[in-house]
Amino acid sequence: MRLLPSIDLRDGQCVRLLHGDFDAETRYDITPQALHSRYRTLGARWLHCVDLDGARDGQLANRDLIEAMAADGLPRLQVGGGVRSREIVEDLLQAGIGRVIVGSAAIETPEEVARWIEVFGPERIGLAIDVRLDADSVPRVQTRGWLQSTSATLWDTVQRFVPHGLQHVLCTDIARDGALQGPNLGLYADCVRRFPAIEWQASGGVRDAQDLEALAEVGVAAAISGKALLERRFDDATLVRWLAD
Repeated sequence: MRLLPSIDLRDGQCVRLLHGDFDAETRYDITPQALHSRYRTLGARWLHCVDLDGARDGQLANRDLIEAMAADGLPRLQVGGGVRSREIVEDLLQAGIGRVIVGSAAIETPEEVARWIEVFGPERIGLAIDVRLDADSVPRVQTRGWLQSTSATLWDTVQRFVPHGLQHVLCTDIARDGALQGPNLGLYADCVRRFPAIEWQASGGVRDAQDLEALAEVGVAAAISGKALLERRFDDATLVRWLAD
């Protein structure tokens, strides 16, 4: 399993949201470029970058910043937030983005997104599926920066894209995101059991090395962490180990 540090951008700054709430934002006194450089020095091969303005508004407001970081080559970036057209996908890939992560569009225009996977390849197009568990513990999909609820389940959404070659799925349990309460291991175990061929990325709740060990045992391909890294809950030796897979 590999650790993917997350750089979440809003108005060009590094931020973290609590439970996806734009009114519960923490801004950090480090530039995205400096954070990118730190992770590169520690040996990161991949970073996860989210344009939060784009996720909410549908336009990548931090695109220039993202493309400038991608120009450095390593670590490679996987980028999500506001990716809702083929033109944006093409532009990002041409700018050196390693993988484009599609969220809301996968629910709103699934046929189009399925074509993107087929045309650009499953290594370069992944899905971000953000969920809240309902009263029966069924993971229901949220869209538009987690502001809109849907009746779609995580399982039906993934199954829809499997015939088109889907390989990478980043799943966020919104209730755990930014809360440092530990990842939802039961959810990710269910993900791996139902779709063992998918390379699952677990997001939400990671707080320490023990959580990474637990996720590795569950069988996910990657763990996403933002707040725990920003708050230096890992020493550098631990980061070097997990960033290098």
